This record gives sequence, C-alpha cells and structure tokens, in this order.
Amino acid sequence: QVQLVESGGGLVQAGGSLRLSCAASGRTYAMGWFRQAPGKEREFAAGINWNGRSTNYADPVKGRFTISRDNAKNTVYLQMNNMKLEDTAVYYCAASNTWATTPARYEYEYWGQGTQVTVSS
Repeated sequence: QVQLVESGGGLVQAGGSLRLSCAASGRTYAMGWFRQAPGKEREFAAGINWNGRSTNYADPVKGRFTISRDNAKNTVYLQMNNMKLEDTAVYYCAASNTWATTPARYEYEYWGQGTQVTVSS
C-alpha cells in the first residue's frame, strides 16, 4: 500500500554531512529512520509524527541528525552532520500507520530498500 524509496547515501569523511531523502507513495503518518551496521541489529535513529511537529532521536545521533518532512511532497529527510565512523550503516526509511512518532520497530509497517552510508577517516 505504501512504497518508500531512499536516496542520498554514499561515502563521506568523518566530520562531514549527508542528507538522506525518502520519497513515499501512498498515505503515511508517522515516519522514521532506522539503520543497520554490519553484523548488528537494525536500530532506531530518528522518528517524526504525522505533521512534523514532534521528533524523537536515539542517543547516538542526538544533536547531530535532524529528521524533517514535507507532506506536500510526501517526503521525509534525514540531515546528518558531524558524522562519525560509527554512523556507517544501511539506512532504512519506514512508515507507520500511527500518528505519533515511535521508536518501536514493530509499529512500522512499510520499509524502503535501504541506502548505504559509509563514513571514512
């Protein structure tokens, strides 16, 4: 019912910045970004509610990453600044049928294919 396509991943040096985009088809409410590093579990990074007025961040990215959305374009963004080596992961966009932001993976019913982000020294 909802399809998500991520873009903007790539290679960046530590301390640099990247912006990820997630274009959605179909209606979305709360949305989030998750990431999965090699050999590790997928973890919550950032979430945003239906109108973009409420956000939530995981501690490792707090103060460095910013999630936002443009409902007219049905697109969500993740601005990543001051990137660290530990940020290297596949980043996934996800959409929930709930209205409020949530870090719970099971609340997200729709997922993008993922985009690779690699931070180098």
